[in-house]
Amino acid sequence: MRGPFQILRRPLITEKSMTARERSHTLCFQVTPNATKAEIRAAIEEAFKELRGKVLSVRTANFPGKERRRGQTSGHRPDWKKAFVRVKADAKLPQFGESA
Repeated sequence: MRGPFQILRRPLITEKSMTARERSHTLCFQVTPNATKAEIRAAIEEAFKELRGKVLSVRTANFPGKERRRGQTSGHRPDWKKAFVRVKADAKLPQFGESA
């Protein structure tokens, strides 16, 4: 079994994810590409104790890596996966990089 921070890479803090957080109580995370929905749910509940038993659903989306060029040299960014974790409306959501 992998630990929660081996599955959850980082929270995604974008305008779209903040809107989803406020309107539908949904958290967005970048996760490892081979993580399953059950593993993501378990990692969220283990990493954030206040969300234990309050995760309603997990949706995932795969994104292909983009090609990047620097002059004549070209490279490729790695593929990545995004997880949308919906929690109950009465759950206290963790704060990520928000200024007071």
